[in-house]
Amino acid sequence: MKKLWFVLFSLCLFNLPQATAQEKVLVFAASSLTNALNELAESYEHASGNEVVLSFASSSTLARQLAQGAPADLYLSANTKWMDYAAEQKVINSESRKDLLHNRLVLVTHKSESVNSVPLNASWDITKTLNGSRLVVGDPNHVPAGIYAKEALESLGLWQRAEPLLARANNVRAALLLVERQEAKFGIVYQTDAQVAQDVKIVAQFPERSHQPITYPVALTRQAPSKAAQGFYDYLQSSDATEVFERYGFSVN
Repeated sequence: MKKLWFVLFSLCLFNLPQATAQEKVLVFAASSLTNALNELAESYEHASGNEVVLSFASSSTLARQLAQGAPADLYLSANTKWMDYAAEQKVINSESRKDLLHNRLVLVTHKSESVNSVPLNASWDITKTLNGSRLVVGDPNHVPAGIYAKEALESLGLWQRAEPLLARANNVRAALLLVERQEAKFGIVYQTDAQVAQDVKIVAQFPERSHQPITYPVALTRQAPSKAAQGFYDYLQSSDATEVFERYGFSVN
């Protein structure tokens, strides 16, 4: 009798309707997208029932991880150079590549500082302004924000004086944090980073002509996209996503 009950119970379990499996989307994204993508991922999860896992770092770090076989579904870079690299390494679906967003480059300092504006031209005495402190930037050797910063400083005739005074950070959010903690007097970051920071203020905006356009491309990776990955990729290009990106200071293509 016990054996018969066990068989019947097992058959009942086997015939129960199976819950729809939740899909997971792994997104590699530039650090400067942290706030906007966290909000968008939460909205997409709520609407779709799928999980979005976000991995933020420098665009260069993420591109290299993809090239080494990291299993991401989407990649969002803060410049075209590292998306080009990912394409050369054949780790993205180049047909899915789109220029999604644009940003601006600004000079920031802590809100407690008395300075409210800085003349961004060849007459700026950086050494005097820093007064023994440092100008923090993303590492110009690989971090997009640092690459743009170097281009801008060179264009304005300031690079030779600025280079010995730089503090080089691993990504733009790390650069912002050093200014917030007053470990560096000035920093060059994206306008969107300055906008979400509590304790910094913008003292100058770099002319757009002083550096290459700050463009954020997005692409699916080479692996066949799941429905959830394709859905999140499409959602990032929706009017709802545009509203969120613009609220955080990005301009949308």
